[in-house]
Amino acid sequence: MAEQLLPTRFLFRFAAACRYAATLGAAPPSEFSAEYRLPSLGELEGQRAFADVRAAWSEAGLGFSVRIEGKRHPSWCRETKLEDSDSLQVWIDTRDTHNIHRASRFCHRFIFLPSGGGRTYEQPIADQLLVDRSRENANPVRPGHLKVTSEKRVGGYVMSAFIPAAALTGFNPVDHPKLGFTYFIFDRELGQQFFSVGSEFPFPSDPSLWGTLELGR
Repeated sequence: MAEQLLPTRFLFRFAAACRYAATLGAAPPSEFSAEYRLPSLGELEGQRAFADVRAAWSEAGLGFSVRIEGKRHPSWCRETKLEDSDSLQVWIDTRDTHNIHRASRFCHRFIFLPSGGGRTYEQPIADQLLVDRSRENANPVRPGHLKVTSEKRVGGYVMSAFIPAAALTGFNPVDHPKLGFTYFIFDRELGQQFFSVGSEFPFPSDPSLWGTLELGR
C-alpha cells in the first residue's frame, strides 16, 4: 500500500459540538462532565491522546478543561517562557472563516499553563498571544479577565480555563453559533496533541486550517 502523503486531518474539515453550560462564568471554572468532551481526532492517524479536552459555552463566554494523565515528572512551566512551557493553546475565530490565510480581528490566541506563576512557580497562568501574520489583531484582553485553575493529580493534572465574552471580539452565539477553532497541547514529557492539523502545517497563523466548534444546547 502506498504511503499516505497528507495527514488524514488535512483532507477533511472537522466540526465538534460545544454544549451549553448555564453556570459557566458564574463561578471559577472546573472540569466539565464527559458529555462536554471533544473528539480526539489524532486517533484517525494512529496517535494516542494523552489529554482529555472538554469545552463548554454560555452567553458569558467559553470554557475549556484539560485532564493530563500518564506523566512521571512534574510539569515545566515558566511565566517568562510561555511557549516553551507545558501548556494548552487555543485559537478561536468568532466568524468561523475558513477562506482566509491570515487572521482577522475576529481571530484570537490564548495560552494556559498549569503552573509557573508566583514566587514558587505553583500558580497557573492565563494570557493572550498574538496570532502570527495577522492582518489585524483582536482587541487586547484586560489583565485578570482570563481565568484558569489547576489541580495536581497522580500522574498529571486537571486544568480549567474560562475566556469571557468581553475577551472575544465579535462573540455573538445567536447570530454566529459556529466558531473557528483549534488547540495545541504541549507537554515536554508526553509530546504534542492537536485538534486539527499538526505542526507540519502553519496552523498557528492560518485560520483556513482550523476546525469548527458548533455552539449548541
